[in-house]
Amino acid sequence: MQSILTVTRIFTTSLFLLYASWSDYRTREVSNNVWIVFAPIAFALTITEIYFYNSSQLRLYGICFVLTSALAMLLFYSGGFGGADAKALMCLALALPFYPKDFLQPLSRLVSPISQIFFPITIFSNSVLLAATTAIYMLLRNLIWRQRTSQKFFEGEYINASLGKRLLVLVTGYRASIDKLRERWHLYPLEDVETTEGILKR
Repeated sequence: MQSILTVTRIFTTSLFLLYASWSDYRTREVSNNVWIVFAPIAFALTITEIYFYNSSQLRLYGICFVLTSALAMLLFYSGGFGGADAKALMCLALALPFYPKDFLQPLSRLVSPISQIFFPITIFSNSVLLAATTAIYMLLRNLIWRQRTSQKFFEGEYINASLGKRLLVLVTGYRASIDKLRERWHLYPLEDVETTEGILKR
């Protein structure tokens, strides 16, 4: 029975997070209803498993949720997180507070002490590292674009920008046409562009 509860928690978490990711990709928003439904289901499944099979972990469950929520709120109010990101992390603390070692084995076959009792924190740190790799993708994309088109990287305000700012642009964005921005509204421009009397100004 315990294994069924654990698998259900993993499956439910994956289902809600996949839907949230899809919604974020499509509309750049995730409805609060996702977390309103997810949170009580996650809590009910986890508290049931802990109560019947690992009652000694009840206090750790509370500590994990409080610490994870504090981190999520800190990142949200400091501007490092969006609202959906913070809610997702808190829901993770409700659903998967501890590493499900009976079902998921890391490549090293060793589970760190932090992962064992603060699994959402591990997920967060791994997500940060994974997101950082997008900088490599952006840089390679820009270099390939430059090689193929022979066009300049920078125009407008970035022509006289500092080296550090230019490097930051190269690893966080890429060139896109105005039409493409209109079609894919989830893209955010790195500069302000306006048309005045038929003349494009940056």
